[in-house]
Amino acid sequence: MKNFFATFMAICLTAFIAIPAFASTKINDVSEGYWAQKEILDVVSNDIMTLDEDNNFNPEKDVPRICFVKSLLKLLSNDNLNVSISNSFSDVAADDENYDDILRSQQLGLVYGYPDGTFKASKLMTRSETQSVISHITQDKVSDTSALTSYSDYKKIPAWAKQVYAKTLEYGIYVNYPNENELRPNDNLTRAEAAVLLSRLKAKLALVKKEYKGEAVEHLKVKRNAPNNEVYVLDRANVIKEGNVLEVSFTDKFKSEAASAGQAVYFVNEEPIYTEEGTLIVPANSKFNGSVVAIENEKWFNKNARVYVQLSEIVTPDGTRTSLNAKPFYKNYALKEGPWMTAGKLLLYTAGGAAIGTGAGVGFSFIPNPAKVGTGVAIGTPVGAGVGLVTGLVTKGLKYHAKAGEEIYIILLEDASVAKQAL
Repeated sequence: MKNFFATFMAICLTAFIAIPAFASTKINDVSEGYWAQKEILDVVSNDIMTLDEDNNFNPEKDVPRICFVKSLLKLLSNDNLNVSISNSFSDVAADDENYDDILRSQQLGLVYGYPDGTFKASKLMTRSETQSVISHITQDKVSDTSALTSYSDYKKIPAWAKQVYAKTLEYGIYVNYPNENELRPNDNLTRAEAAVLLSRLKAKLALVKKEYKGEAVEHLKVKRNAPNNEVYVLDRANVIKEGNVLEVSFTDKFKSEAASAGQAVYFVNEEPIYTEEGTLIVPANSKFNGSVVAIENEKWFNKNARVYVQLSEIVTPDGTRTSLNAKPFYKNYALKEGPWMTAGKLLLYTAGGAAIGTGAGVGFSFIPNPAKVGTGVAIGTPVGAGVGLVTGLVTKGLKYHAKAGEEIYIILLEDASVAKQAL
């Protein structure tokens, strides 16, 4: 019946299709084919590194310590970390715009200060210093330093950095452009080289030690008017924040006249639910368990039935259970037939009334005077249609029916922590 109404109304009305516009990152000074273009686009699109006011990346510029710190904090999702330590640096003032980020770095142990008690925020990063930071925050391992001899300038690597380079080379988080046989450990790091290192570190975030990683905030895009779209991606679970909206489907057909309060009702997500950033949040075919809280039957004057449902649990295909507090994302959290169905009902009443009125008009005019059939039609049709419309408006509204597979939106009323699936 729903398909009939939808098809019928679609024929009667004009449909308008909105074509989405897709924006792309445009960087003025990074040309197509630039050696680090892919990595630069990656870090810019993920807000790890930024463009200047002229939309330039400045790939050949050197990187001050504070700039590297800020990018690293963003990559590790710690750029909003609450600072709980006091300032010990003599060259960092409380009114410094980078004050919080410098203390965040110190609190986490990312980029340390100097023995004389300074941080030297504007000092330029060298390639070996950058590799040292990456080595420091990634999983410990002892690597064979003899592998460094394959590089023509391996003798320039400081003694303290030999194990650093051996480890980061083994992890694949390094840069050796333009000459792949050179490491240039004592050269200053350029922004293009930083982009390559940060992009590679981002791709291997699993190698970063847990104590350096914060909550990664990602986003769902299920419904435009959802009150919230944030998901916190943690080490063992993904937390879908309160106010997020998900799309699920009935597992079985549902009829309001055959249901009652307390009855179990089940939904499923037929497609996996991913964040915009690509993280799997809820695997496909996870079951959403719920129950009917109350039913308001259809009433006179075209008031449709309302069904109130509470969803209480997600069961993923591997059997993991997650507590859930969610309800249908509709006015007053009620499931009811929508305006298309109501309009379809009124249209049928109107059409039926018009048909009856036309027949009556023809009959009343034909009997005394067959020549006045046209007049009878002209009078009977609009009168019948009006009577039909009024009848549709005063009769009882529609029951609520849903077929198996019919989709609804639900809104989370509390955070839901969904355990990550074993790969």
